[in-house]
Amino acid sequence: MLSGTEQAVERRNQSHDLIQDLISTRTEMLALYTRLAAKKPFTDDGSVGGLLQEFCEILVDYTASAHFRLYRFLDEKTERRRAVIETAHGIYPRIVQTTRAIVDFNDRYETFENFAPPELERDLSWLGERLAERIELEDQLVEVLTTRRAVWRQEGLDS
Repeated sequence: MLSGTEQAVERRNQSHDLIQDLISTRTEMLALYTRLAAKKPFTDDGSVGGLLQEFCEILVDYTASAHFRLYRFLDEKTERRRAVIETAHGIYPRIVQTTRAIVDFNDRYETFENFAPPELERDLSWLGERLAERIELEDQLVEVLTTRRAVWRQEGLDS
């Protein structure tokens, strides 16, 4: 049976893995966003369709990764660190708003049926603003989650 300290270290290691997963998925999503945005001016000749669908897939993966994995600890009430709980509760309503924006974009463009070049340009720009906000919010939580991990490392409690 693990001691309290060992259990805490194990939870922190799991949090670290979730953060790395989030950052990896986010990086992939941003790379596709950049590739898609570089296709401007958009045309309806079909050259954008596959990239747009690929982007929508990774966008949903990224959103689910953050929303359901990183915030799971709040739903399960397993997080004990006050700073993490306060930060998460403070940003969560805005995270939910950005999730809605992402879902709306995905619903509109995942099948490429509603493609209209001027609308895609406007919608992609609008989505980019929501993603920037979401990333800032996630980074606030990541910082709180990893700050304590750095302290544990200095104290020799984290391997």
